[in-house]
Amino acid sequence: MKYMLLVCGDDTADASGMAPVEPWVEDLGDRRVRLHGHRLALPADAVTVRVRGGEVLRGDGPFAETKEYVAGFDILECDSLEEAIEAAARHPVATVGAMEVRPFWEDEDAETRIRALDAELTAAAREGDVDRMAACYAPDVAAYVDGQEHRGIDALRKSLAERFTCVSGPVTREVLDFHVHVDESIAFGHALVRIRATGTDGTLLDELVRVTTGYRDVGMRWLIAHEHVSHGHIAHDHIAHDHISHDTEERS
Repeated sequence: MKYMLLVCGDDTADASGMAPVEPWVEDLGDRRVRLHGHRLALPADAVTVRVRGGEVLRGDGPFAETKEYVAGFDILECDSLEEAIEAAARHPVATVGAMEVRPFWEDEDAETRIRALDAELTAAAREGDVDRMAACYAPDVAAYVDGQEHRGIDALRKSLAERFTCVSGPVTREVLDFHVHVDESIAFGHALVRIRATGTDGTLLDELVRVTTGYRDVGMRWLIAHEHVSHGHIAHDHIAHDHISHDTEERS
């Protein structure tokens, strides 16, 4: 389970004898307990924002006047709250300040949501629904297929619409092998995908492609931010297409 560790400093405490933080970071990082973290600027650089009656109220400084302030944060992944507390107690700032340990809100894990996104892409391809496919991608997506770059969702949507005119009937997108690695707000995946469809001239399209994908967490969902498609075995030597599009071309 993931825990947010809020590192609370105390501006009245003497930190001259505090141990360095780097060994703690390195040890927990090596053991994959600490996933991410960073120091924060001092409270003097903070801005507090409130909205009252539709008016945005801005205040300089932290939201509460107190000698303790959040000096940094760390994201931990531990088997239990006790393990997270033990890790927090080892943090050098715990000797002069305080550490708040708070569990993440339990939700569907990131890998499950990414696999659901891939399933949605498969379903949209089968229906030939360009808008539904485009909704799986970030607005600033960069997709590379056959050495051609499609940068931005408008360019990708246009390419999809043009290429679907080359097929007749449903498009089968079968994911044969799919691996995902998640690292907080970004994730990487690589897959072997088989594409089958029928061209408008009645020719069977059948090909394996290798897909490398970069995902971004945009809040309540994940989207594809980067995609690179390379062709594998071409079942019919006069056809070339990718998993989001289908072009037919003559080959010698």
